[in-house]
Amino acid sequence: MFKRKKYKNQTARDYISQPQWPTLPLAIIEEILLNLPGHQVICVCRLVCSEWKSVVDSNAFWRKRCRREGLKPLNIHKVPRHWQMFYFLCKMRRNLLKNPNADVGFAGWKIEENGGDGWIKDCIFVPHPDETVTKCFVTSYEQCIKSQLINLEEEGYSPAIMDEIQPDIVISDWYAPRWDCGSEYQIQVELLNHRKRTVQSFESEPVFFPQWNDQKWEEMTYTFKDYGPGIRFIRFKHGGKDTQYWAGHYGIRVTHSSVEISPSA
Repeated sequence: MFKRKKYKNQTARDYISQPQWPTLPLAIIEEILLNLPGHQVICVCRLVCSEWKSVVDSNAFWRKRCRREGLKPLNIHKVPRHWQMFYFLCKMRRNLLKNPNADVGFAGWKIEENGGDGWIKDCIFVPHPDETVTKCFVTSYEQCIKSQLINLEEEGYSPAIMDEIQPDIVISDWYAPRWDCGSEYQIQVELLNHRKRTVQSFESEPVFFPQWNDQKWEEMTYTFKDYGPGIRFIRFKHGGKDTQYWAGHYGIRVTHSSVEISPSA
C-alpha cells in the first residue's frame, strides 16, 4: 500500500493546503460594504477580519453612507458626532402611533373618556394638507379622550439608545372644528420610565373654537429634547368636545397624529 512520507513534527493538518486570500485595498473593501444592507454590515461583515472591522467602525464610513443615501441632519450647522447611530435612527424613523388616520376604526387606541354620544370615525369634510388623509375621529358634547401607550423597546429603541443618545421625540397632531359648532381641543403627551411614571410631559392649553368658523385644519407640534435617561414608554392622549352641547357628533375632529424618534445631531 502507498504510504505518504511523513516529516518530523508534521501533523495531518499540514497536509491540507490552506488558501491564501489576496489582501484587498481598504478602498475596495469600503466600496463593497457601502453596497450591502446596513444591518448585514454590522452583524456579519464586521466579523470577517480586523481590516473589515476597522472600516465598519470608522465614522467616515457611515458619514459617506449617509451622504450616498441622502440622509442629512435637519440642521446643517450641527454635524452628528456618531454617524453610525445617526444612520440607523434615520432608517428606523417612522410614526410609532398605530392607526393615526382612523383607517381601521379605533384599532390601536384606548378610549379613556367617551362622553355624550361617544367617539365615532367619519370622513373629513375639509381637505387635509396631506391628500392621503381621508378620515378622522370625531368627538361629542361631553369630554371624549383617547390614548395610546408606546413601548419604545418593543419598537426597536433600546435602553442604550434612549439613555445615551437621547434622540429628539417629535409629536404632531391635526385637529379641526365643525364650522357651525363651537368646540374644544386638548392634547397631553408623557414620557414614562420603566414603571410607567411620568418623567416629562407636554400639555397644551385647551384650544377653543367659536361657533361659525372656517373649520380649517390646524397642527399641534412639540419636540422633547435632553429629557435625561430612563425613558421607556410614551403615552399620547388627545381629544375634546363640542361646546354647544348638541346631541350627536359636532365636536372637535382629530387625525394624522404622530410620534417619531428623530435623529438629532
